[in-house]
Amino acid sequence: MSTIEILPINLKQASQAEYAALNRHTNRLRAERLPDDPPIPLEESIQNFHSLPPFVDVQAWIAWEADGEAVAAANVNFMDLEENRHMAPCDISVLPGYRRQGLGRQLLGLIVEAAQAEERRLLFTETVDRIPGGEAFMQRLGAQKGLEGHVNQLEIADLDRGLVRQWIDRARQRASGFELGLWDGPYPEEHLAAVAQLFDLTNQQPLGDLEIEDMHMTPEQLRQMEQNLFARGSQRWTFYVVETATGRFAGYTETVWNPNRPEVLRQDMTGIFPEFRNKGLGRWLKAAMLDKVLQDHPQIKYVRTQNADSNAAMLKINTELGFQPYMASTLWQVEVEQVLEYLGTTGN
Repeated sequence: MSTIEILPINLKQASQAEYAALNRHTNRLRAERLPDDPPIPLEESIQNFHSLPPFVDVQAWIAWEADGEAVAAANVNFMDLEENRHMAPCDISVLPGYRRQGLGRQLLGLIVEAAQAEERRLLFTETVDRIPGGEAFMQRLGAQKGLEGHVNQLEIADLDRGLVRQWIDRARQRASGFELGLWDGPYPEEHLAAVAQLFDLTNQQPLGDLEIEDMHMTPEQLRQMEQNLFARGSQRWTFYVVETATGRFAGYTETVWNPNRPEVLRQDMTGIFPEFRNKGLGRWLKAAMLDKVLQDHPQIKYVRTQNADSNAAMLKINTELGFQPYMASTLWQVEVEQVLEYLGTTGN
């Protein structure tokens, strides 16, 4: 342990050697979480850091071995938004051979110092069942389980294509007063304000016991987020439904695909405004998206999405499509003051 040095890193202006070491570290941890997936290329990681949205301040640290390898890392994010100014999402990652040696505790101390400086009182983080040490660490802290869920996966080879076609045909009857549309890539400028309202549907997802306020993104912030997405080489497809008589957007679904991981499609948010529910619009959107994938992107073999275990409505749709649990995840929250007490009782 005496050879390890923990230093801050400026993720937007790091050296090539620092980026390369952090990329190797990230991919080693990624292999534990997602053993079936390819590593993230170095250039993609660099572009991600260079294009971080201006409203997100990321403070990060790396634990360096004498040979220049990153054996542990940590970061904490401070979003300059009107809401949730009490919270600080964070992450700590330690290579298997260096766990239970105090590195996580040291990095946690740096996160807490940064959170105090920004007057944030609540830390948030995520653990997955494939790295059980993360949950054990949270339990030692006395952190609270805020929301339990799963990454669920659909194997395209097992998809009932007849069901997809049935949902599309049924929607044309049940939702005759609606039209389906697609944005392939950036949001159109003329609809950006409406997209911001669609994004508000994320606030209707189950939050369990998480102490999170409704979040509202501005059109400018949405642009910054998608610039980061596209800088990493990702492609995004957004299907939406419009009420024909009024021109109102009723709901949407988004997926993200990156050619560096050609077999995997990430299913992001699907949401319908309450007044338009029970018309089959959610199934229509999901089916239309899968129909596009089947026709245009035969290299995709898996669709992955993350759902709260309490999100019964979305889980019902996904289960009907054939999604199966792939990896369990837990979102945790813990008061900064409680972490300080833990650090004070565990010594130096």
